[in-house]
Amino acid sequence: MNEKVTIYDIAKKLNITAATVSRALNNNPKISESTRKLVMETAAAMNYKQNKLAVALKSGKSNTVGVIVPYIDRNFFASIIRGIEEELDPMGYHTIICQTHEDEQKEKDTINALLNTQIDGILMSITKVTQSTSHFRNVLNKQIPLIFFDRKKNIPGVSTVTINDFDGGYQATKHLIEQGCKRIAHTSGDFALEIYKDRFEGYKEALSEYGIPFKKEYVMQTRSDTDAGKDAITKFMKLPNPPDALFSSSDYVALGAIQKLKELGVNIPEDFSVVGFSNEPFTKFMELSISSVDQNPMEMGKMAARVFLEQMNDSGVKIEKKVILSPSLMIRKSSTKND
Repeated sequence: MNEKVTIYDIAKKLNITAATVSRALNNNPKISESTRKLVMETAAAMNYKQNKLAVALKSGKSNTVGVIVPYIDRNFFASIIRGIEEELDPMGYHTIICQTHEDEQKEKDTINALLNTQIDGILMSITKVTQSTSHFRNVLNKQIPLIFFDRKKNIPGVSTVTINDFDGGYQATKHLIEQGCKRIAHTSGDFALEIYKDRFEGYKEALSEYGIPFKKEYVMQTRSDTDAGKDAITKFMKLPNPPDALFSSSDYVALGAIQKLKELGVNIPEDFSVVGFSNEPFTKFMELSISSVDQNPMEMGKMAARVFLEQMNDSGVKIEKKVILSPSLMIRKSSTKND
């Protein structure tokens, strides 16, 4: 028998109304415990499967949350997802995880697909090329909570959970100065993304505070991979007065930089010190461990989930939170000259 069992079949078998069956399956308090138990047992025996979408349409709640990240295979985003799930799983929420591969159109399509599944909320980190905000406003227009984490656009009504990227850049640069570095280079992602602009501003602030002149030729915008780090060092070391340190907004760029410096026979950290950003797992496991700014991604994920839960529990009052977490500088061999 391939026909799907309906609530009407259960009602007929038990000689009760379909409305009573529906209420019992949805734990309506008006239904007695004995009736609820009988309906549940009969439904299980008849292999009844509830239509989740129909329930979501009726109740307006699907207990499902969409999480959108640029890449799932980056430890930073994987840790955020884990933090979100650790907070939401005990509250009965399921997470649908999507990745955009830094493609704005894919970001728009993903949001539309999630909206079509009666999603309860969207927690996301935008692509580095996102310009439009219409797809975000579409979420807000449907009264669905939207929370940005790490990368964001400033949109009224959207809560954000970020770290203090300015302070991360400041701490990293200050540490290099305190180690005796005088000519500190900086590699960054695209300044169109606030996180990279803020890290750069933190770098400049530390230089200014210690009376070190800012030099444009020591700043380079790069991709976030090891080859970009190698290319950056090749260019920096050809300067008439090459740098003696690098603060990179990416651990992958920092790793490529170290590989190239070793190729060139430069001693690290004695002649050249390096600090990265993100505290990727490889940074601490290498023979020459890499100093890096930890963004506390697990805590970021947990906080984003808590902000979402607060919005779901809210009684009609609009909540908009701006949560800023503190970064931590993890000092390791790549930058430690003075013990």
